[in-house]
Amino acid sequence: MEKIERDRIIRLIKREVVPAIGCTEPIAVALCVSEAAHLLEKKPEKISLFLSANILKNAMGVGIPGTGMIGLPIAVALGALAGNPAYELEVLKDVTPEDVERGKQYIAEERIDIQLKKDISEKLYIEVTVSAGNDCATAIIAGGHTTFVYKERCGQVLLDKRTPSTEEAQDEKLPLTLRKVYDFAMTAPLDEISFILESARLNRAAAEASFKGDYGHSLGKSLQDDNERRIMGDSVFSHILSCTSGACDARMAGAMIPVMSNSGSGNQGIAATLPVVVYAEENRKSREELIRALVLSHLTVIYIKQDLGRLSAICGCVVAATGSSCGITYLMGGAYEEVTYAVKNMIATLTGMVCDGAKPSCALKLTSGVSTALFSAMLAMEHKCVTAVEGIIEDDVDRTIHNLTRIGSQGMNETDRLILDIMTHKCP
Repeated sequence: MEKIERDRIIRLIKREVVPAIGCTEPIAVALCVSEAAHLLEKKPEKISLFLSANILKNAMGVGIPGTGMIGLPIAVALGALAGNPAYELEVLKDVTPEDVERGKQYIAEERIDIQLKKDISEKLYIEVTVSAGNDCATAIIAGGHTTFVYKERCGQVLLDKRTPSTEEAQDEKLPLTLRKVYDFAMTAPLDEISFILESARLNRAAAEASFKGDYGHSLGKSLQDDNERRIMGDSVFSHILSCTSGACDARMAGAMIPVMSNSGSGNQGIAATLPVVVYAEENRKSREELIRALVLSHLTVIYIKQDLGRLSAICGCVVAATGSSCGITYLMGGAYEEVTYAVKNMIATLTGMVCDGAKPSCALKLTSGVSTALFSAMLAMEHKCVTAVEGIIEDDVDRTIHNLTRIGSQGMNETDRLILDIMTHKCP
């Protein structure tokens, strides 16, 4: 692979695999609010938000870091009062208990108005207008969790990228195939890709922190108990499930713990990282093997998400666990052929898993995804693969991936709407 193409792929990975604190949808809202407040250059008296349905869905039931509270209002208030937009997806990392109390008061004063943005096709859309006296400022994020497309202060437009240039669009969506992903992961010089080890460090630390507290449903911690060990054994398999679900437990409960995200999702970053890390550690794989497996996992996720979109009705663990299955298959000794088998097995199994918002029970879904990742890798190493006469699987692995992304980006739009309707009309 030519260096110019390697460099483009490395830039893509570094853009998509970044640290984040808290669930990325409410954090992206906090980031947009924080940017609008900084444009206003004073404390907002009123904040109006128009959000896409998927943003609302993923922000309703998740904990906000450092607050002990759930949902958008506190994220909005803290974004305005204490957020630092320079931190991007770690925008709330400097929040103090005093800030939280000020945020609660801000909410009690009914200064925040949150509405659904109707008649838009973009699934990731955040529009924020803040005002104080006669002054106002607007910021819009669309397409990516940190992608500002519009900024305005008191009628003066400071940024307008709502229609991206052809060059920007081409840079955003780098043409990939699974073969290219695999070849890059296997052949890139180690000094160019060793940065991926930071994902192992951050996400492993998040898992370890979760075992010291009681976060969410404490699934990761429960899987370490004697009762569970008697059923599942003290094995690599159980360790992978415990570690992965534990990091998710902490993140979804609002722990002030950074994780390395992938394609705008911390849970995707966790599921793409920790199964690979634990498998490599417990099977004494080399540093080089771990680096290449992590790159293969993360870049596979990025490749699939480019076509699927940032947010969809398909649970992100389907994609992220597919990445980790590729990484584990490589660590088991598999080559490209076995990796394609693992991908097909994953897509044949998990495609129907829906996303019903970010919340503590996401740890259960990650555990299901990671379990399937291991099964798929083991079957792949035995050259057992779902065939092209079965369901949405085709002989060509990239066409199989495209079938998955078509279902998620086109076929399940009505599912998305129905899920949001159910979530917003539940009895108290």
